[in-house]
Amino acid sequence: MSAAPSDPAPPDALDPSTRSSIIRDSLGVGIATGAYGVGFGAISVAAGLSVAQTCALSLLVFTGASQFALVGVVAAGGAPLSGALTALLLGTRNTLYGLRMAPLLAWRGWRRVLGAHVLIDESTAMAVTRESRPAARLAFTWTGGSIFVLWNVATAAGAVAGNALGDPRTYGLDAAVGAAFLALLWPRLHSRRNQLVGAAAAAVALGVVPLVPAGVPVLAAAAVALVAGALARDQR
Repeated sequence: MSAAPSDPAPPDALDPSTRSSIIRDSLGVGIATGAYGVGFGAISVAAGLSVAQTCALSLLVFTGASQFALVGVVAAGGAPLSGALTALLLGTRNTLYGLRMAPLLAWRGWRRVLGAHVLIDESTAMAVTRESRPAARLAFTWTGGSIFVLWNVATAAGAVAGNALGDPRTYGLDAAVGAAFLALLWPRLHSRRNQLVGAAAAAVALGVVPLVPAGVPVLAAAAVALVAGALARDQR
């Protein structure tokens, strides 16, 4: 982990070409990620949530993986509490992002509150690699802000469209939740260790499916990953 850049320099300390480059890259990430909200909106109403509930999730929770986890558990017939716990578990990584980003951005007051709401994978990744605090703030603001706006617009469009389609099983859309989770997991299966942990977690989840309520298998699979992480740390 690199040290936080020395500050404080005002945002306009960046030269125009650097500012334009950062904003362009941030908007590219924002458009690509925000468009994915269409899928969440359609899946959420397919899982039984209303359009208003779906839009409220994107507006107030605003962390895609946790939102997909919640509607996935609900779609499988799980209790809302199980879905909320699964979503909370996935969202804990944002706490670690916060520990890194707080000294880097060095915001206080309302800026810090707003920044915490758009503290997600993409905004963190776009800010943490910058060489100065003004650049990190600019990348974080444009990436997080553009994703927030577009994600919510796309969620509403997907929810309305999904609601108009009727029963999602008619079109095979009930498989979309599982496909979305696989898409989130796939980039992380780049090493043999991660592949083995994923296989073990899947085996445990499948093994407990007949025995526990819907949603609990997801938590059991997450427990496998936590145990594997703890064992790997002890071996270092």
